[in-house]
Amino acid sequence: MFAKYAYRRLSLLCFMLFTLTIFTFALNYLFPGELVTNFSGEVNSSYAQTQALVEKYRIEENIFVQYGAFMARMFEGDWGLSLSSGQPVLSHVQHLFPATLELCLYALTVAVIIGVPSGVIASAYHKKWPDKLINSLSLMGFSIPVFWLALLLIMAFCLGLGLFPMSGRIGLLYEIQPVTHFILIDIYLEGFPYGGAAFWDALHHLALPTVVLAMYPTTVLIRFTRDSMLEVLDQNYIKTARAKGLNRSQLIIHHALRNALLPVIKQIGLQFSTLITLAMITEVIFSWPGIGRWLIESIYQRDYPAIQGGLLAVSFFVIIANMLSDFIHSILDPLARNQAHGKV
Repeated sequence: MFAKYAYRRLSLLCFMLFTLTIFTFALNYLFPGELVTNFSGEVNSSYAQTQALVEKYRIEENIFVQYGAFMARMFEGDWGLSLSSGQPVLSHVQHLFPATLELCLYALTVAVIIGVPSGVIASAYHKKWPDKLINSLSLMGFSIPVFWLALLLIMAFCLGLGLFPMSGRIGLLYEIQPVTHFILIDIYLEGFPYGGAAFWDALHHLALPTVVLAMYPTTVLIRFTRDSMLEVLDQNYIKTARAKGLNRSQLIIHHALRNALLPVIKQIGLQFSTLITLAMITEVIFSWPGIGRWLIESIYQRDYPAIQGGLLAVSFFVIIANMLSDFIHSILDPLARNQAHGKV
């Protein structure tokens, strides 16, 4: 049964990735300008170079041959050249995407650490002052736009109090060799140079963007965990355990929490894909050198190969994250796997 479920999910994943590549390929025809330039990123090429590019990208062939050549180049790592920098698009993606992924991972960690326990506390004190306070704060955080919160924190903690830097990943005084392109890991690999000052400086740069990015998923996890816990606490086996004399903490920790967290695990994966989208706004405001900021700049500069490659990388990662979270949820919850097969 599980093998059949895994095969169906793998088939769905392949179909979604196939659809993504078709959309990415079609962008070459939707962008203005010459088709050869959209495919390759080469500008001001000579006649001989243009003819070589036409042959390489099969421009004079039918659309199916062009798509096959496009897929072959994608697997080979030939994603074209950026019109603004003249560098390979794949190189930009490899260097910039870890910064975005790092920011999203830390934001998701903060969201889980704060959101899940807060949702459990709110459900444990249902309709009492802790529940009302947590609900009010989560509703307030959910309603605050990301860009407004970022600007407010910059005014208060950067310009006003001077506690945090307002841009970048690390100060210009520190030279860290990029090995993994995850700044904290690279500092660790170098053995915490500068007496550990580089590590603390990187944490200071990371603090405000992480808080801003974590605000939305934290509020979502609070409300989702609270509703899931209340649903479980209303089950008959919980009422039976309560009738046997178990106190509130025993009911939550030993009986309700495990079942209530199963749907929360899937929601965590969905929030991670949402963070990739919200990171674009956060990176622009804090000048965070990630793929989101690079994509926004590419749109302003009409850098079509960069837009195409960036969207392909981000969309691919979002699809993988969603499918992986759904797969993990199905492993932990056999009932969800049976419902996927139309069984109860």
